[in-house]
Amino acid sequence: MAAEVEIGRGKSGRRAYAFDDIGIVPSRRTRDPEEVSVAWQIDAYRFEIPLVVAPMDSVVSPATAIAVGRLGGLAVLDLEGLWTRYENPEPLLAEIASLDGAGATRRLQEIYTEPIKEELIGRRIEEIRDAGVTVAARLSPQRTAQFHKAVIDAGVDLFVIRGTTVSAEHVSGRAEPLNLKQFIYDLDVPVIVGGCSTYTAALHLMRTGAAGVLVGFGGGSGHTTRTVLGVAVPMATAVADVAAARRDYLDESGGRYVHVIADGGMVNSGDIAKAFACGSDAVMVGSPFARATEAPGRGYHWGSEAHHGDVPRGTRIELGTIGTMEQILHGPSHVADGSMNLIGALRRAMATAGYTELKEFQRVQVVVAPRAATD
Repeated sequence: MAAEVEIGRGKSGRRAYAFDDIGIVPSRRTRDPEEVSVAWQIDAYRFEIPLVVAPMDSVVSPATAIAVGRLGGLAVLDLEGLWTRYENPEPLLAEIASLDGAGATRRLQEIYTEPIKEELIGRRIEEIRDAGVTVAARLSPQRTAQFHKAVIDAGVDLFVIRGTTVSAEHVSGRAEPLNLKQFIYDLDVPVIVGGCSTYTAALHLMRTGAAGVLVGFGGGSGHTTRTVLGVAVPMATAVADVAAARRDYLDESGGRYVHVIADGGMVNSGDIAKAFACGSDAVMVGSPFARATEAPGRGYHWGSEAHHGDVPRGTRIELGTIGTMEQILHGPSHVADGSMNLIGALRRAMATAGYTELKEFQRVQVVVAPRAATD
């Protein structure tokens, strides 16, 4: 346990680290990047790359979900987004890309007031399934009880319950809370749930029977959670804490392995490599793919927090476009900022540290190395 730092006489806290604060240590034995495997398997589903595209309308449409699946990864469709509210959301996506900054949040709120249509949930999932790729779809904890049957009936492979922060014990006097343990037990599909950022919260989520736990909240490039709510946990520390919960739950459960998926705070390939070094099994990213030429956001990026009706905790940001999804994933890259060839960079980082398997790479040595000290 890290030593606590005195903030003032009446308050102390742990020192926590972001990905920018740490560095991967090379080993005495390096490997050929071509001999490195980055394959990832969760439950019965194997992926050639350990990368999940976040359920955000700016990056995942049925078409891009299919494209990512064919490139070896997994994309999660947001079932509370435009694709389940509108028969044809393309004109609205074009409008969102054309909004001026001042009125963007208000207009997003208006657009997303359109009700979710259950028949569209089934149709979008079937569209992805018919293409022959693994189907993953997301609902928030608040909507899961209402729409989960439509999701299962449509043939989803992986069910993602994702919110800004998700707990195994949500207390509310207004509505019957979602009993995650009972809910997951009753389903016939593996469930990925999150986000969380502490050892204790992660351990509780693992005990619900989840196949994977998402780590992080408020850390994405379009999030303003820290500014609006004051809630933030640096991702390197969060991932390492949740990886410790995975280890302890493995012992507690007699061998049940729950996957740790870093979600947020990764804008370049170096961040992705450091997420694995801290203990991730896979990573969930959004903004790197918002810069793809095929992205529905047309160079703009926003998440579900950006159009919250009462407390928006995100903003629409302009990222521009740099290349195709295939170039962003597999190269070639024509820039030196870590925004392209994400998988090639991960392979090289693993090879430089002397590892050929992701599970082994989780044991790599890291150092505290703030960017200012290493530039």
